[in-house]
Amino acid sequence: MERDLHDDTQARLVAIAMRLAVAGESFSDDPDAAAVLVRQAHAETEDTMTELRFVNRTIHPPVLADQGLSGALGTLATRAGVPTRIDIGPLGEVPAAVEAVAYFAVTEALANVARHSRATNASVRITRNGALLCAEIADDGTGGADAARGFGLDGMRRPAAAPDGTMKISSPTGGPTALTVELPCV
Repeated sequence: MERDLHDDTQARLVAIAMRLAVAGESFSDDPDAAAVLVRQAHAETEDTMTELRFVNRTIHPPVLADQGLSGALGTLATRAGVPTRIDIGPLGEVPAAVEAVAYFAVTEALANVARHSRATNASVRITRNGALLCAEIADDGTGGADAARGFGLDGMRRPAAAPDGTMKISSPTGGPTALTVELPCV
């Protein structure tokens, strides 16, 4: 992780700082060129923020180390903003990276439920079928969630794909919404 931050993210931040410095120096002489540099720095900042969110998702949250996935999700449910029922089956040994991806997927999904769905309740079901961990998040909201329109769904799909996992969503207009993240535990 440190190498990823140093080699890529840090280099991007340095490039942004340099663009902004050049824009500041050239603003009075060539405001159009300065405006181009500021727009480029803004776009690079957006990309870097997305990358930092991804890196953040790969960090093992302390709550998982302290409470395990079951306890961490129980704590998360009490803060969800929508009454949330948690059902966790026997999971056996789950790799720390898989726990982290599942935890972040549920965190993002419940944040989306609270922000967008107008739901009155949600549920989280975590099961294990052989080498596959399955997280199912559902709500009784208005539906219409679409990764193409944002809602954090694409930000969930990439981390799930990192360990060769998948994410599926069913969210017809009018609801309900059901999100399934499947992660291999090997």
